[in-house]
Amino acid sequence: MPFPSLIYNIPVHHVFLSLNLTNGTQLIIANNCKDSIWPGILGTAGHLTPLDGGFHLPSGEQLLLDVPNNWSGRIWGRQGCCFDPSTGKGSCLTGDCAGLLQCRGLGGVPPATLVEMTLGTPKSALHFYDVSLVDGFNVPISMVPIGGGVGCGVAACETDLNICCPLALVIKKQGRVVGCKSACLAAKTDRYCCTGEYANPKSCKPSVFGHLFKAICPRAYSYAFDDSTGLKTCVAPRYAITFCPPSLG
Repeated sequence: MPFPSLIYNIPVHHVFLSLNLTNGTQLIIANNCKDSIWPGILGTAGHLTPLDGGFHLPSGEQLLLDVPNNWSGRIWGRQGCCFDPSTGKGSCLTGDCAGLLQCRGLGGVPPATLVEMTLGTPKSALHFYDVSLVDGFNVPISMVPIGGGVGCGVAACETDLNICCPLALVIKKQGRVVGCKSACLAAKTDRYCCTGEYANPKSCKPSVFGHLFKAICPRAYSYAFDDSTGLKTCVAPRYAITFCPPSLG
């Protein structure tokens, strides 16, 4: 049975010394950005959504989240948020979920960089995870296994794509670039969204923008069928999910 999610803030230098998991998987969610991030969380159908789907994570802080075996879902970063503390209502410049602090089963408005994961299934203990740019980009992020052993992959887009976003894909708010659309989001056609007659890897190929995203962030999904280099596998007891990660080499 799924167990309750446990959360607690701890000093950065203690994070790898104070873990004691007996079941499930632990996610270490850290904010290495210079400004606050409001992570959004969404469990896939049939899976719980921890923390009611969102929380505030100040710069330099982190939070530990225990999720049950076989949990599946996504995490994304919201930026430039302002919420009424009494109602939990407000808005975010990027990744907004209907103006709620706790997204409560809603996804974020693209463009938003996603971390997606399926941490085992009833038939397999293998974990699958990725950093996806399929819905565009708003903030650098990485997912790094801790203690998984040889063969575990790193999923990441460590570079700020907003700096080099093609003009046709730029999202500007308050006079600055806050997001970069994917080709699908910008064009909204079957060809670029890998839908309709293009809903298979033979006919759907990366656009010129997808190639650009891949060149800059080779460890992230650049388009819908980017499994060969975008999808990572591992079986680890914990993973570090970091917003604005340092270069991972």
